Amino acid sequence: MVATDRVKEIFTDARSLQDDALRRLDQGDIRDAAEKAWCATRRATDDLAVARTGEEPHTTARTSNDDDALASRDNSIKPLVGRYYSRISQLHGSCFYDGICNEETERRIHQTIDYIRDAEALTA
Repeated sequence: MVATDRVKEIFTDARSLQDDALRRLDQGDIRDAAEKAWCATRRATDDLAVARTGEEPHTTARTSNDDDALASRDNSIKPLVGRYYSRISQLHGSCFYDGICNEETERRIHQTIDYIRDAEALTA
């Protein structure tokens, strides 16, 4: 499979996870919604790495490292990095693991689609 096909496939997965997050939020399960939104964020970030380097990160640590490396070479990626780390901390860490969820958690869940779109725009 060529990289462009893989990029499309990963973005499709990210959007599917985001849809699942919104469904879970509508069902009242904010913790699961937060984790699914975090996974959508990570997949979109993985996709940016695939598009830019041709290699897919296979761990969150590698995704974070690749994201930082890409941003150091391209200033247009830097705003995405802060949003990525905000989501890993708030959605994955605070809400999903620690159960500390609030209105900001819901905002981040809803805005994950914006993150996906912005990451996709940076793959061009």
